[in-house]
Amino acid sequence: MNRNLYDLIGLAAAVCFILALKGLSHPKTARRGNLIGAFGATVATILVFFFTGGVHALPLHHLGLILGAIAIGLLVGVPAARKVQMTAMPQLVALFNGVGGGAAALVAIVEYLKLGSDATSAEVIATVFTVIVGSVSFSGSCITFAKLQELMTTRPVVFPGGRFVIAANVAGVFAAAGWVINSGGNTSLAVLGGLSLLFGILFVLPVGGADVPIVISLLNAFTGLTVAASGYVLQTTLLIVAGTLVGASGTILTRLMADAMGRSLFSTLFGAFTAKPQAASDSQEVRPVKSGSPEDVAILLNYARRVVIVPGFGLAVAQAQHTVREMADVLAAKGIDVAYGIHPVAGRMPGHMNVLLAEANVPYEQLAEMEEVNPTFSQTDVALVIGANDVVNPAAKNTPGCPIYGMPILEVAEAANVIFLKRSMRPGFAGIENELLYDPKTTLLFGDAKETLTKVVSALKNL
Repeated sequence: MNRNLYDLIGLAAAVCFILALKGLSHPKTARRGNLIGAFGATVATILVFFFTGGVHALPLHHLGLILGAIAIGLLVGVPAARKVQMTAMPQLVALFNGVGGGAAALVAIVEYLKLGSDATSAEVIATVFTVIVGSVSFSGSCITFAKLQELMTTRPVVFPGGRFVIAANVAGVFAAAGWVINSGGNTSLAVLGGLSLLFGILFVLPVGGADVPIVISLLNAFTGLTVAASGYVLQTTLLIVAGTLVGASGTILTRLMADAMGRSLFSTLFGAFTAKPQAASDSQEVRPVKSGSPEDVAILLNYARRVVIVPGFGLAVAQAQHTVREMADVLAAKGIDVAYGIHPVAGRMPGHMNVLLAEANVPYEQLAEMEEVNPTFSQTDVALVIGANDVVNPAAKNTPGCPIYGMPILEVAEAANVIFLKRSMRPGFAGIENELLYDPKTTLLFGDAKETLTKVVSALKNL
């Protein structure tokens, strides 16, 4: 295959990536966008095997090893993606993203060592950038995976002098980068990679709670930039285009999510170093709450005119999305207006709730973003909160200094009645008590969400 045809097919694959991003911008077209992107990635992968001209062509004598590596990747990746539970999807995304960043860094290192003294200054700088950002993406994504999988604490991890350790680590990364650019060599490159891996760990440790999804998005942008830089080293336009698209979209998404949290990205990443410790309460008083039965909830829903369902991570844990859809259909058949209030950072990753509800074929028209649904809560008879806590917690508005203070929330407290489905009184992901649970108009329905909602649906059908 000649270079012109190769570039033309590569351009077509790049167009597929652009169309995929366009499709992913709306839930209604997300499935189609995902398929278009997968098709483009498949074409781009196969295309490499047919280009045999140029400095960066495929070395066919390594074809067996390459096909073997692809086979291993398929054997691991396909079952993992198909069998993963919806609750574990965010950590799988984080892990796959980190692997992508690490792979791009390794490819750039191999290509740099292959070029040796023939490498131009621009290629050396691109390699240094790829190693730094790719290593940070890999190690940082591993930490986010550990946090989401609860292999370590989900709260911010800070230690005395932590900010100075990070500053010293950053200085070391820059010094090692200068060493590689000025003198080259395997030792300097190894030092740069090690320091960059350490920085990825230190970078993510201070982030916790509801801020973790933002870091996932940011690291995804890092991976995109890494791929783009490795594309420059490999002189592959397709990698440059694909990496730039991922980097740009990830950066925009990170900014939007930070805005949704109501604070700057810098505060999200490093706020744990300046946050004031919350004073512990000496009171051991057990505060009363109002709990109800599925039959009580069914009666309240049956006589409502408008119901807003607020999904959260607990809905994914219980795998109750299909039961929620059935309940919504029963309510709609009774002439009740039903909507789903979606918070931008509900769940454990961007769009987590949209994906969860799409799995149950919830009509896209019933999904309402925070800005759209908040003005309607004052006209809502029942707000049904299923497994969400931090995104409806009034502490975000009323408690200065708490981890989520300043984050815009779903104003469910404005509804005439609030029903909370919870397993226990345990706080949400941010570890903050929710005063709304003690509000006289709040009814708590304890138990597994799928089991209790099944009973609610059964009672509704008998009314």
